[in-house]
Amino acid sequence: MAQFDLTSRNCQFLDRHLTFPLLEFLCDKNIYSKEVLLEYILDTVGKTNMIDYTMDTRKRLNLGEQMPEELAQRRAKVLTKLKELQNEIAPLMKIVEDLKNTDSMKDSKTLLNVLQKEFNFKIEMLDSVYKLAKYLYECGNYVDSISYLYFCLLVMQPTDKNYLNVLWGKLAAEILTLNWSSALEDLNRLREYIDNSNFTNVQALQQRTWLIHWSVLVFFNHAKGRDLIIDMFLYKPLYLNAIQTMCPHILRYLATAVIINRTHRNALKDLIKVIQQESYTYRDPITEFLEHLYVNFDFESARMKLHECQTVIINDFFIIGCLAEFVENARLMIFETFCRIHQCITISMLADKLNMKQDEAECWIVNLIRNARLDAKIDSKLGHVVMGTPPLSPYQQLVEKIDSLCVRSETLTGLVERKYRAKNNDSGDNNWKYYS
Repeated sequence: MAQFDLTSRNCQFLDRHLTFPLLEFLCDKNIYSKEVLLEYILDTVGKTNMIDYTMDTRKRLNLGEQMPEELAQRRAKVLTKLKELQNEIAPLMKIVEDLKNTDSMKDSKTLLNVLQKEFNFKIEMLDSVYKLAKYLYECGNYVDSISYLYFCLLVMQPTDKNYLNVLWGKLAAEILTLNWSSALEDLNRLREYIDNSNFTNVQALQQRTWLIHWSVLVFFNHAKGRDLIIDMFLYKPLYLNAIQTMCPHILRYLATAVIINRTHRNALKDLIKVIQQESYTYRDPITEFLEHLYVNFDFESARMKLHECQTVIINDFFIIGCLAEFVENARLMIFETFCRIHQCITISMLADKLNMKQDEAECWIVNLIRNARLDAKIDSKLGHVVMGTPPLSPYQQLVEKIDSLCVRSETLTGLVERKYRAKNNDSGDNNWKYYS
């Protein structure tokens, strides 16, 4: 499985705190040595202020139950520094707490005006709030960090030197606390900022590449993520270009989303084109499954790849929760494609193509017919499935054409806007840094 593991590639584009869940996940698999993984976790957590996590990792490595003197001194320094940062902004937070249930907190402009006029607030104070939020984040206190980052976003202007860092930090903290609705809002806010900022081409490409990797964590946990990942990765040219240029391995997650999403079957054709274009840089069982099925019409190879796909998904942190749906929908895709070629099929042949027993396959097909997802009849006496010929839906044709037109219009609009901004903008490049 090591040849198909993407953890090392994905971790290159994640904040170090976001890598810990992936590494802990791998510790329960037999892909790599658990001891080597724990040593790497210990080395990585040592670059944060998470002292308790450090001690826990040391115990798992049998490095002793007692906290070393060096670590104890470091803990004391962390607590002292944290107290200093909290005291520094305590008066401001007291004011914010008093305004918490008033109308001032509902609008950022109103809040800023109230703070400046009535409490002599200076915008420089936000630097201290940001420092505390980042320090709490480094300590692993993501919940409190979110509160301060939220206040920063309420008051801070997009031109502030820390604004981009705050956007990245809040998205990371929301992901780590599993607040998927808030994470999606932060993801959209960050994407809008990146797309409308005056980055150089290289900077914009780097930012989008990081955002793509972070968004996978959100999309495979949010209820609407299956639609959103297809719209963003496949139908937004800037992000598709970033995937093709910087991280073609993300095609695994895009392909998975298309396979498990029955409402986006029209995306298959576009996805397969991209997979074929990038096949020389990246291949795995999931992308090869689609190639065998829809390009080569090689059902035997597709069946074998489906078996490999299950192993890949079980060992992938991002998509392990999609296993059952993936297998169900992949089998349905094999079945539908096979049925387009053959009008009458023996159940035993289908069972072989679907990696199922004959009685299990017959039951599965009966359920498909019963749920109105298949125009077919079963001849139990002969053991045949006889396919119908469903008419082509004018409504579906119209929907697909409208979808295509929307994508083209959005691309054209974005191109016009970028050219207009480039023509009218005389400001220099913004040299933003990542949150961590």
